[in-house]
Amino acid sequence: MAGGRAFRPSAPRRAAFAALLTLLLLAALSFLLSSTPPASSARSSSPPPSARLAAVRRHAADHAAVLAAYAAHARKLKEASAAQSLSFSTLSSDLSALSARLASHLSSSSLPEDALRPLEKEARERIKFARALAADAKEGFDTQSKIQKLSDTVFAVGEQLSRARRAGRMSSRIAADSTPKSLHCLAMRLLEARLANPSAFADDPDPSPEFDDPALYHYAIFSDNVLAVSVVVASAARAAADPSRHVFHVVTAPMYLPAFRVWFARRPPPLGVHVQLLAYSDFPFLNATNSPVVRQIDAGNRDVELLDYLRFYLPDMFPTLRRVVLLEDDVVVQKDLAALWQVDLDGKVNGAVETCFGGFRRYRKYLNFTQPIVRDRFNPSACAWAYGLNVFDLETWRRDGCTELFHQYMEMNEDGELWDPTSILTAGLMSFYGNTKPLDKSWHVMGLGYNPSISPEAIRSAAVIHFDGNMKPWLDVALNQYKALWTKYVDTEMEFLTLCNFGL
Repeated sequence: MAGGRAFRPSAPRRAAFAALLTLLLLAALSFLLSSTPPASSARSSSPPPSARLAAVRRHAADHAAVLAAYAAHARKLKEASAAQSLSFSTLSSDLSALSARLASHLSSSSLPEDALRPLEKEARERIKFARALAADAKEGFDTQSKIQKLSDTVFAVGEQLSRARRAGRMSSRIAADSTPKSLHCLAMRLLEARLANPSAFADDPDPSPEFDDPALYHYAIFSDNVLAVSVVVASAARAAADPSRHVFHVVTAPMYLPAFRVWFARRPPPLGVHVQLLAYSDFPFLNATNSPVVRQIDAGNRDVELLDYLRFYLPDMFPTLRRVVLLEDDVVVQKDLAALWQVDLDGKVNGAVETCFGGFRRYRKYLNFTQPIVRDRFNPSACAWAYGLNVFDLETWRRDGCTELFHQYMEMNEDGELWDPTSILTAGLMSFYGNTKPLDKSWHVMGLGYNPSISPEAIRSAAVIHFDGNMKPWLDVALNQYKALWTKYVDTEMEFLTLCNFGL
């Protein structure tokens, strides 16, 4: 997001500068206060006029420097009044000018002593006043210096805390996005099984007629996690009143497709549900070099990002279907979802559960409203919604050109100024703005991957529970109070789970 606070020097530099300046002031002031100008009471033993004037000039110059430093210090601390800071500066300038006059008289040896006495008296009075002003300010400035040092220390600790929090969030995200050793082992075991018996697993099985039947209940799942997908399918099948009418279109990366085929060949979909296994390479339009999505995808993370962005191409992927329910791979289905095909979306494209409460999770959280195009098109107080369980009317989607709108926003955000390009949710918030029908919250309860305080009643009444967050149920960091809700759908008869040390 655009914006930020003004530059200020780093805490260590400011602390060092304040300490050095304080020491300089104290040393100079101690020297000046301990010294006294030459006495003039005994004229018979007085030094020559030139020596007296030289001493007075030196005192004037020293006090001018001290007061100039005090003036700078007062401005830096921003605690002294404007009048006090002006007094320091004015008196410092007067003493500097007086020192210059004394220096000019010292260079002239023709002036009589009587002519020098008024100048000497004036200089002594100003020096006395300067010494008193500096002495009065010393205690206050010492206190302010301590306050400044403490403020600098608090700022430095705050910066360290912010860095530690950012590092913690990054580490948590890396841990969540990385493939655990057990999942990697499972994928490798499944691939080994295919290589050992290639004839048992068809590379391109004949499509079932159910895959294109718009009268059935169709789901789309985009994932490279075969175990998580198996849980989604198993939980939905067990919750369905008529499992044979439910069709799951599972799309993964090409390198994981053989592992998925081995799993579902060895452990067929339960209760007669239908599962179609696809790779994103089966959709040539995604690989067009002029696609704004392909241009912006990080080459090092291509599989994950392409799977995320596939949700914006559902009408192109399934041209014969009228409605599709999108499920994330970290959900568990607890109730029959057939009723979602009868939900009235009021002519909208997307049906989703809203996530805002109070001022939280509104559009201002996701979009950069300093950009004119964002301010002109979106309401910062509009309520955000969630991915995880989404009902998409593909006919209305085609009519409203939502995929083309998504392309436009991707083009506009090529420099990352409108929203964080790593957030797939924000792209959806923009593409389906004003085109989303709120669903009842009982359809989709979120937070099981980060919130330990979800009420048991909310979980029991939910049609779908969502382990969104970093504490996924297949990870060791999963929240223990929720993990059994997921593990009870794991097919423990698959022998590779034991071989790969899944802690289920």
